[in-house]
Amino acid sequence: MRSSLATFGKTALMAVFVTILALPSFAQIKLRDAFDFDGDDRADFVIFRPSNNNWYFLRSNGSIRQQEFGVANEDWMVPGDFDGDGLGDIAVWRETTGLWYRINSATTTFTIHGWGQAGDEPIARDYDGDGRTDMAVVRRSGGIMTWWLFYSSTNGYESRQFGVSTDFTAPGDYNGDGKFDLAVQRPGASPTAAATFFIQTTTTFEFFNFGQSNDLVVPGDWDGDGRTDVAVVREGSTPTSNLTWFVRQSSNGQMLQQIWGVTGTDLNAQNDYTGDGKTDYAIWRNSDGRFYVYNPVNGGINVVNWGAPNDFPVASYDTH
Repeated sequence: MRSSLATFGKTALMAVFVTILALPSFAQIKLRDAFDFDGDDRADFVIFRPSNNNWYFLRSNGSIRQQEFGVANEDWMVPGDFDGDGLGDIAVWRETTGLWYRINSATTTFTIHGWGQAGDEPIARDYDGDGRTDMAVVRRSGGIMTWWLFYSSTNGYESRQFGVSTDFTAPGDYNGDGKFDLAVQRPGASPTAAATFFIQTTTTFEFFNFGQSNDLVVPGDWDGDGRTDVAVVREGSTPTSNLTWFVRQSSNGQMLQQIWGVTGTDLNAQNDYTGDGKTDYAIWRNSDGRFYVYNPVNGGINVVNWGAPNDFPVASYDTH
């Protein structure tokens, strides 16, 4: 488990959410659209400031935006393309009431919808493949995990039992059919024991060992083949140790390993900031309020000044 303010670990990372509020790639496009607020097919840099409940957007076209939305200490940030216009919508889920609040980018209208209850974890993704983010929560009770999915295509819902209460969620489009699949990471018997991933797609079920129990799940389409890759980040033993990223490529089954970031100061902020259809290795550094995006092809580093200490990079919502 991470021991500093900016590197939280699994249980603490969930608590932080509550505390603070171009390739044809379905998996990456859906993740990117949640953070594309200017329509140029690149994720924008977004931070949330708990001290004033404001979201700050640095769009990739150079423009900036500020929006007060949500309540620190009550809300989870759940950005997504809920209205299906290809742009990110500002959204939060309030655990105390089970209410979803969002601003629809297509119409600039404000929407409130109830789904979930206190103790749930929001996992909004496009589970029905209609191009819109669906409201969804997981509920841990009686030793099991139940997924409650509200489909935007039908305004109907479904509950599915998948996983046990000690698992960590890892939804993704693992078969590239445009629908997000249920998936979990199951810790082993000790922090350094092997973890097991369980994935249920529309047609298949698979499980395999990957990473260690204390690794953070950071799903994305890292190889650009249109399918979510299983990926984790491993912390070092000290605050000054590097973070190590491990990616199991769905295109060929081979593993990528990349050192990027520092254990004691950095939060994961992976997304497609370049618009090439591949997830980028990205972190936000709490000590200086900067994003650092690494390009493994040419070794280039993009440093973006955006935010201040004790802010939160919204892109880290996809880390579990």
